[in-house]
Amino acid sequence: MPNNPFLSLFGRSPIGPMQQHIAKAHECAAQLMPFIEAVIANDWTEAERVQKQIAQLERDADKLKKDVRVHLPKSLFLPVPRSDLLELLSVQDKVANRAKDIAGLMLGRQMMIPAPLSDAFRAFVQRSIDAAAQALKAMNELDELLETGFSGREVTLVERMIEELDAIEHDTDNMQIKLRSDLYKLEKDLPPVDVMFLYQIIEWIGDVADRAQRVGNRLELLMAR
Repeated sequence: MPNNPFLSLFGRSPIGPMQQHIAKAHECAAQLMPFIEAVIANDWTEAERVQKQIAQLERDADKLKKDVRVHLPKSLFLPVPRSDLLELLSVQDKVANRAKDIAGLMLGRQMMIPAPLSDAFRAFVQRSIDAAAQALKAMNELDELLETGFSGREVTLVERMIEELDAIEHDTDNMQIKLRSDLYKLEKDLPPVDVMFLYQIIEWIGDVADRAQRVGNRLELLMAR
């Protein structure tokens, strides 16, 4: 394995902490599944418990983000521009932020998901979580990319991971369109304000996948330099 002087001088920092951060952001997003299950079951005690867990995970991710920013080397030994790593970190953080937003709004309003939409809602949430999981998988290769100097089979491997991430995000786009269409058909039987907030939540769930895809995009830019 190539010997990278950056790694020998600084260990795996800041890459290790950045990988810990995306893992925490993914964990935050993943909790949306039990949260949605609690909402569908109209179990607001459980929904509140999971929401508090999501909020704590988001705070943990925020702390990791701040730690990386403080300790990110400012020297010339960084193999990629410091600004690029900070931008990647910021994009990762938005995954956790949006998961917190979703749970907070749904709990605060005790939002009901119409029964005819519950299965599609579950599938949509899960696919958005899949996008966050794929972003984590790709980011876990960043240290290997550094060690190989962004070349060889490792680049091909990560490019394929990013392609899969793009495909997952495309799936969520299609699911979002279908869910909106199905909600439109039910609008006349639902309180207008509830409908408005449901559209908002559908958009935000799609945002989880969009933001995960942006992690892949930023990683792709690093490889292209």
